[in-house]
Amino acid sequence: MSPLANLFRSSIGRKILMAVSGLVLTGFAFGHLVGNFQIFGHPDQINGYAHFLQSLGPALWAVRLVLLGAVGLHVWAAVALSLESRAARGPEKYGVHRWLSAAWASRTMRLSGLVVLAFVIYHILHFTVGVTDPTNFKGALSDWVMTEDAREFGIPLAAKGTVVHDVYSMIFIGFTCPWIAGFYILATGLLALHLLHGIDSLFQTLGLRSAKWSGGLRKAATLLTLGYFLGNLAIPGSILTGVVKPAPGTTAAERTGCACAMCPAETKP
Repeated sequence: MSPLANLFRSSIGRKILMAVSGLVLTGFAFGHLVGNFQIFGHPDQINGYAHFLQSLGPALWAVRLVLLGAVGLHVWAAVALSLESRAARGPEKYGVHRWLSAAWASRTMRLSGLVVLAFVIYHILHFTVGVTDPTNFKGALSDWVMTEDAREFGIPLAAKGTVVHDVYSMIFIGFTCPWIAGFYILATGLLALHLLHGIDSLFQTLGLRSAKWSGGLRKAATLLTLGYFLGNLAIPGSILTGVVKPAPGTTAAERTGCACAMCPAETKP
């Protein structure tokens, strides 16, 4: 059996595939959060950033395909390992203490994983495809004309005068809906919990966790995932509560109240 085939057919191979794909997705999750933090700056910044990503063309689709492959591999490995574990247990009943331990370490991972998968699908439908709320899609918003050159780490994103999509307003308008903002907060909270357990599993699978420093690893992972959750909470939370106001001249600044189809008509702008 080839080493590649062994990765897919053996338990340890599946765990390695799950760990590596999880590491790729974790890197994307943190990078995505850093990019989204630009919503707190001038509209030029996040609009220029989004324009730069869209201008990558085939390279952007290559990244998307890698991420979709990582998601598929991660889900497949999780399901395969779960079925294998269930078959190995057979009809044997576990004690209450053993069940409670599994409920936190394993059962929570499955639940959070399913919710996160639903969140990823909804996120794509919401901000990329725009089918969940057509009034908040790129084609329904006015374009944004860059007022200044936008750069990120010295890389030019969009030049002054360039007409780009108003992603800034799209995010602001989307998070004026309590249902949407609440779902994002719930999903990113479960994703943070998923990452907390995943980091532990990653180090254990790769043989990098020892009894000597497992406690320190757990504390570091807790602080990292807590920071991730708070960062994701800050974006919809500050917009929904009105702590952060949209910049003048944007489509978002012209609208007040909830703009989603799920809110009562009297709360719409």
